[in-house]
Amino acid sequence: MLDKIALALVIIGAANWGSIGLFQFDLVATLFGGQGALLSRIIYTLVALAGIWCISLFFRDTAVSTT
Repeated sequence: MLDKIALALVIIGAANWGSIGLFQFDLVATLFGGQGALLSRIIYTLVALAGIWCISLFFRDTAVSTT
């Protein structure tokens, strides 16, 4: 469950960075009161922690047994 939450947050972060890169529009800051607003900073921090958590996905054995 934690993996899915982390992946969702990483996708939100990627979409936000895409909107910044393409349109110079920070969606998180717009929705939550600016880049310095407490709620925006919490979301940025959660996205960063989710990205760090998702690094572990590279090192997991995902082979499924057929027995």
